[in-house]
Amino acid sequence: MAALFTGKVLMANREEDEVETERELHWALENKVLLLYFGSGQCPRCRQFSPLLKDFFLRLTDEFYVERASQLGLVYVSRDETEEQQSAFLRTMPRRWLALPFGDAFKRELELRFAVSEVPAVVVLKPNGEVIVGNAVEEIRRAGPACFRSWQEAAELVDRNFRLAEDFDNRSRRSITDPIRRLKYKLDKKDKEGEREGEGEGEDSF
Repeated sequence: MAALFTGKVLMANREEDEVETERELHWALENKVLLLYFGSGQCPRCRQFSPLLKDFFLRLTDEFYVERASQLGLVYVSRDETEEQQSAFLRTMPRRWLALPFGDAFKRELELRFAVSEVPAVVVLKPNGEVIVGNAVEEIRRAGPACFRSWQEAAELVDRNFRLAEDFDNRSRRSITDPIRRLKYKLDKKDKEGEREGEGEGEDSF
């Protein structure tokens, strides 16, 4: 699915950093059912639906609800009128959502490709980019997280025993704890060297 966005830019929700296409994007989207959410924080229908989609996504991916996160990704394609409105809306949504940058011309290409004429719209895609559901808004309203099972089967995902929800943060956690482990190793090594020196001094005193 990362192939759909090759050469494009996505933004990590609530962060200024762009998602790197070659590495981060592959990690974030590959081997997952992908939802493209076309919406707006100002649209009355979207304001009714967005909390349902937020709950739907969290119940499938957040460690508060599930031990292992489902293979599910989401990209928000905004119809907000200003960048500030898009940012304000995304701040109320899950951190794991990705978003097309405000004003990106690729939005129009996606709307045409998936025949999106009104919002809210949720296009459900297989990892290879094929459409599973053209607009899953009513299905999500009616069935909630239960509808993911049928999408998962249709997507024929590679079984990787489902990543743990906290795996999304593994890299940042690893970058923090690795220096601590190395520091502990150095301290332990110094302690052992000190013990050996102490033993040597004891032997010289006799």
